[in-house]
Amino acid sequence: MTAPLAIVGPTATGQSALALAMARAVGDVELVSADAMQVYRGMNIGTAKPTLAERAEVPHHLIDVAEPSEDFSLARFVELGRAALADIERRGRRAVIVGGTGLYVRGLVDAFEVPGQWPDVRAVLDADSDTAGLHTRLVQLDPIAAGRMEPSNRRRVVRALEVTLGSGRPFSSFGPGLGSYPPVATRQVGLQLPWLVLDERIERRVHAMVSAGLIDEVRRLATASPGLSRTARQALGYRELLEHIEGGTPLASSVEAIIVRTRRFARRQMRWFRRDTRIRWLDAQLDTEELVRSVAL
Repeated sequence: MTAPLAIVGPTATGQSALALAMARAVGDVELVSADAMQVYRGMNIGTAKPTLAERAEVPHHLIDVAEPSEDFSLARFVELGRAALADIERRGRRAVIVGGTGLYVRGLVDAFEVPGQWPDVRAVLDADSDTAGLHTRLVQLDPIAAGRMEPSNRRRVVRALEVTLGSGRPFSSFGPGLGSYPPVATRQVGLQLPWLVLDERIERRVHAMVSAGLIDEVRRLATASPGLSRTARQALGYRELLEHIEGGTPLASSVEAIIVRTRRFARRQMRWFRRDTRIRWLDAQLDTEELVRSVAL
């Protein structure tokens, strides 16, 4: 069987559009989303989720598999993703993994040993509001893991501490190691753009999302019972608009914050993917047909 293909890159470079174009051109392709927030039902506009029409035309997997009140994990993603890939192969079709959540992509591409969960340990950590202090604690217990994340990224810091304390071994010891890039069957291509071009794309897309009803989407999710999980609340666009809806931040300031933070996020994504020398990079400004030919299955 044909090995899967992965299309990766920073947000707004057009991975989803290229994957959809490939599926239309080839005919037996199914797409596996590697986007940490497209897993949530109802989080549509802010995650640039494929439309219902696109999903009816081409099978998509790992979209709308969780309620926004759930804390979705890497372990669950890998479990569902591997099952989807096996099912696609069993039916004689071809899989294209598409998305910009680097850890999720690697969870499918590499043979990761995904750590379990320790709710009691997690509860104690959640009760500590000092994120910087928790990161300092992680530096002492697992400096390698601590060095791979922003000290202010509470979700990642708490998760790394949960695993380190719960398992009795460093969080960074699980899997082949994020700094190791062994040969794999999955081909990977990345889309890249000059930063000025990408920054302009991001700004246009944010304004388009707001015009399409993102504020109402966030308000509806925030007021629904039982509400948004910690993970869902951190999604770009949602976090900033929650600051407007719940905290009174002026709308213009929240929208500008989405743009600024998304640009920073895109740069972190590129730093992550650039470390993986197995990825073949393509110019996202090329014509779609030319890109499809470049990554032909």
